[in-house]
Amino acid sequence: MIVTVTINPAIDRSAVLNKLIPEKKLRCSHPMTEAGGGGINVARAIKVLGGDSLALFPAGGTNGKLLMHLLAAMHIRYEAIPIAAETRENFTVTELATNAQYRFVMPGGPLTKEEVEKCLSAIRNCYPIPQIIVASGSLPPGVPDDFYACIARLAKKDGIKLIADTSGEPLQLAAREGVYLLKVNLTELCSLVNTTYLQREEVGAAAKTVISQGACEVLVVSMGPGGAMLVTKNSCEHIPAPEVKKQTTVGAGDSMVGGITFMLAQGKPLHACVAFGVACGSAATMNAGTHLFTKEDALNLYSAVDVAANGAFSSLSCPG
Repeated sequence: MIVTVTINPAIDRSAVLNKLIPEKKLRCSHPMTEAGGGGINVARAIKVLGGDSLALFPAGGTNGKLLMHLLAAMHIRYEAIPIAAETRENFTVTELATNAQYRFVMPGGPLTKEEVEKCLSAIRNCYPIPQIIVASGSLPPGVPDDFYACIARLAKKDGIKLIADTSGEPLQLAAREGVYLLKVNLTELCSLVNTTYLQREEVGAAAKTVISQGACEVLVVSMGPGGAMLVTKNSCEHIPAPEVKKQTTVGAGDSMVGGITFMLAQGKPLHACVAFGVACGSAATMNAGTHLFTKEDALNLYSAVDVAANGAFSSLSCPG
């Protein structure tokens, strides 16, 4: 079983308009409304691929009820922990004149100490014991920075593979505790090795340093149109991204994690898991708004990614 944890879920709305002009009444298209937040997006991606997961998240107010309704409509299993605060709402606007995208991201309502403990208890009491837990996204006010580190301790106790995708202090503390797989971007990798910039040829060595410190067994470094780097203790591989016509970057990282998790749950080799994750992430950039990707696009791109990844120039030298 796969469990996704989203401690800061959201209602994601998106629309398009001709041009963004200050102090004018702007006529937008009919908005798209989606269930959002890191782990929920991962659960949506897994569902699109034909897989199954349990989405675990706190929910409150009218938006919390809408969030549950949207997931039920997609036939995604969920467990919602009731909270007093209203579930947040984000808004994305795409300007047709420039194809620029403006993303308005709200912080989320605060959780009490008791509500945080109820979330951890729900994870602790999952039955059957999950094969994989995906902990993804930001933390709302009231949730301590070591929340993902607490999940890491629970996962290690029960032999669960934890995939963590976050940033800032929550990332640092989760890495200090140790997880199975960390998905980071280049900025986040820099923070883990205490530097401000890494050259492309330095990424592998930096990733191996993180692994040698016990932060994770597998490190996946997403590099946008540059694809991803898959690094373990004994291997380092660059997996290039296919060329696509990009409409958005919203949900691309979560789609990548969803693809990786979907394949990992089936026992596929790490190379195949990450190549498929790159395909899903690339497919997500082809769709406007917060729609994620289609299974057909992901499968078509996976063929291209797998061929490219096995090409003569896919391996990079990774000292250490």
